[in-house]
Amino acid sequence: MILPNVRGSDGYGKRYLNLDNAEKREDSVRDIGALLDWIARQPGLDAKRVAVYGQSYGGYMSLAAMTHYSDRLVGGVERYGISNWTTFLENTEAYRRDNRRAEYGDERDPKMRRVLEAISPMNNVGRIKKPMLVMQGANDPRVPQSESDQVVAKLRAAGNEAWYVLFADEGHGFLKKPNNDLRREVETVFLRRLFEPVAK
Repeated sequence: MILPNVRGSDGYGKRYLNLDNAEKREDSVRDIGALLDWIARQPGLDAKRVAVYGQSYGGYMSLAAMTHYSDRLVGGVERYGISNWTTFLENTEAYRRDNRRAEYGDERDPKMRRVLEAISPMNNVGRIKKPMLVMQGANDPRVPQSESDQVVAKLRAAGNEAWYVLFADEGHGFLKKPNNDLRREVETVFLRRLFEPVAK
């Protein structure tokens, strides 16, 4: 299982924080490809049994990895991730928007908007050929529910298997114990489906 927490902490190496800003956004996605190459070279690892899992920015990374490396992954789990950079920037809470634009790129600039549209998983969903589990909080002010709704709808319209769990009483993250317990149960069932051989 790959957990692409490439931007989850600035404590490990602050010099890396800006290496995938704006037009360089997909450089970190290519790092996932390099990791898959490394896994394939390890005699103790099975490169045919790798899934990707992420939340928030890591959710975007899961979707992006699935659009680029679906043929090398068995599936992916995406929790409240960005599916379309322009709709995300337009719909995230106003108090966050300028900071996000400084990091991700300003969708109001036509040149940057073209880049954001080109790299948005929503616009590359046709490349995803493996099952996806998407989970979202309905009250998320950071990554709105619309980001998950639209990618699940497009995955299903393309005939891809997409599980969707929407928590009506959660925001950005699942803080209530019953919801977290259910999240773990659903993930367990989904991941078993991906990794356990089908009984004959």
